Amino acid sequence: MRGPQSEQFLQGQLSQDLSAVPDEGLWALILAPDSVVITSCQVTRVFEGFALTVPRSLGEAALARLRRFLLRTECTLDLVEVEEGPFHTIVEQIRAGAPGPAEFAGGLTPHSFGRSFVASTISFTKGCFTGQELVGRLDARGSSVPWRLVRASGPSFERIDEVLRSKGPAGHQGVTSAVRTGETVIALGIAHRTLLGDELLDAVEDVVVEPIA
Repeated sequence: MRGPQSEQFLQGQLSQDLSAVPDEGLWALILAPDSVVITSCQVTRVFEGFALTVPRSLGEAALARLRRFLLRTECTLDLVEVEEGPFHTIVEQIRAGAPGPAEFAGGLTPHSFGRSFVASTISFTKGCFTGQELVGRLDARGSSVPWRLVRASGPSFERIDEVLRSKGPAGHQGVTSAVRTGETVIALGIAHRTLLGDELLDAVEDVVVEPIA
């Protein structure tokens, strides 16, 4: 995004404060008006504006969402492919516990992805931005959400998925991203909060489930 009103526009659209973006950039979220995460993005300053790096598969959705509110604003938005992003492989993403396109596809709000995710992508002091209302309300009420991002490992995709779907109402739960490394499958997925009690997890011997803090 380039133009004299780029910062003014993005301050009202992204979840982070762009008044002091460090040289290495910062992470922010593009939210729908109902606070559902469309995508995370890595924001860096460029000449006369900002670059927002998003997953390739979410580029069009992010562009459409931003253009929806681009009214009478002196700036332009363009979608340009780049060679690489912050994670080189799906293994890196899973080990980092970082949600990506498959995790965002569930239509969840930021607190479902953990407190560290919220802390690294949202400013609660910058002022209003699209999608802020529910995010702020959830944070003020202790961030209690029914669905949670988890990292898991086990003997197979099917077994991990079975465990993640074993508690709670039918909904968003299940494996979202997975890869086999040697004899083990590692995965990210969504689980209902009723699965995440210590006693329930300790009773599952062949699958390790770790809520993303």
